[in-house]
Amino acid sequence: MTKIKIVYASMTGNDEDIADILSEDFEEAGMQVDLSEISQTDVADYLQADVCIMVSYTYSDGLEGNIPDEGLDFYHDLLESDLSNKIFGVCGSGDTFYPEFCVAVDQFEKAFLQAHARQGAKSVKIELAPNNDDIVKLDHFAQTIVENCQ
Repeated sequence: MTKIKIVYASMTGNDEDIADILSEDFEEAGMQVDLSEISQTDVADYLQADVCIMVSYTYSDGLEGNIPDEGLDFYHDLLESDLSNKIFGVCGSGDTFYPEFCVAVDQFEKAFLQAHARQGAKSVKIELAPNNDDIVKLDHFAQTIVENCQ
């Protein structure tokens, strides 16, 4: 059975909602899902999974490229990791009110690529809370990941 590790950072609950939607999608596809909050997770947890999913908001005042403060250690560890033979995907929420929209998604995507993981689906960026159109995008994201696992 394919193992999916979903790690999320959520300040308002939007990204936790995104993670929950993805978790349901993967479980419905017959995959084993482990879901955890970023401050309670080590990058090494990804080593136990076949697929690594990151869901993160973008923090507008982040000291380091808008990665949430509670995710900085995780992010740095990810940059130094070797996730060869792992599939990854990144989703996240942002607010177009700020000049940098969802840049944490882009930064986590680059970090996974640097860790030699293979991108399983195009990253998804969501304005604030996921609406019905966003749920369709997330369902497609999850389905694409599932297809890339076969």
